[in-house]
Amino acid sequence: MRFVRRYLIPRLIQYVLVTWLGITVVFVIPRLMPGDPIESMIATIQAQGSYRDPEAVKEMIDTLRDMYGLEEGLAKQYISFWKRLLSGDFGPSYFSFPTPVIELIGQSLPWTVGLLLTTTLLSWIIGNITGGLSGYFTGSRFLRILDGIVMFIRPIPYYVLGLTLVILFAYLLPIFPFGGGYTIGAKILFTWSFIRDVLKHAFLPAMSLTLLGAAVNHQTMRLIIQGVREEDYIRYAKIAAVKERKIFSQYAMRNAILPQITGLTLSLGQIFGGALITEIVFSYPGLGFLLYRAIVNNDYNLIMGITTISIITITTLILLVDLLYPLFDPRIRLR
Repeated sequence: MRFVRRYLIPRLIQYVLVTWLGITVVFVIPRLMPGDPIESMIATIQAQGSYRDPEAVKEMIDTLRDMYGLEEGLAKQYISFWKRLLSGDFGPSYFSFPTPVIELIGQSLPWTVGLLLTTTLLSWIIGNITGGLSGYFTGSRFLRILDGIVMFIRPIPYYVLGLTLVILFAYLLPIFPFGGGYTIGAKILFTWSFIRDVLKHAFLPAMSLTLLGAAVNHQTMRLIIQGVREEDYIRYAKIAAVKERKIFSQYAMRNAILPQITGLTLSLGQIFGGALITEIVFSYPGLGFLLYRAIVNNDYNLIMGITTISIITITTLILLVDLLYPLFDPRIRLR
């Protein structure tokens, strides 16, 4: 009962408030952006050489504004937005009208999840292991060289690293394709040839994300483990002649990994927002590229759909970690 009153209920309240506030901000901000999405849609149609009678254009604008609820006040739009959200309906996309937003998200989500889930886990595991070793065994020459490599990679802007990989492995050494999710014209089938084609297209964006992600986790874990190494219980274990490997794995790493678990949770939640720069640089058909198109075209519905899913996922994962944290940290369990 004490756990429910002092630990569970406050976190559930915090979860509801943060989720509500985040989704409300998502609703408000696109409406503060300059430009009218309906008029932008009409201008795009006319720019493509399609002539329409001014009266017909006005009637189309009125119809679309009525369909999207833009003629109503913000309060009614907000209530309508929550009703559609709770039913899983984000409405149709503006620039892909009349395709539903949820359908566009469903088409892009598997590409983003497949790429980011793999690279996030790989970079987290590799970075924490190498960073932990580097921070604890400071006398190793190999680990000092690895530290130097990480210090060189970490400050590189992502787009520079991505373009460098494209130039090296797609232009100078044409081993991998320049971009895309698969070869243009290929049929999407669950066959080994198609899977191999997808993996080949995903290799460069995956490499870029893994390199930078592992570098960040390496440096963070290295700093954490250096602090843990100076704790009294580590010194006592050394005085008691406990083997260094056992001290590292069962004492130092188990305590240093706790804040990194929270970082992993946040990274997993951000998967559902897409990797914007990655997908633009490599023309990868994921949620990040879809979000970019939505912003450029003032597509309110699509922007709200993607960011809302991302917010709900992040807050839910944080709640789950808060609830599971006592299993990892006995200090919380004993309070």
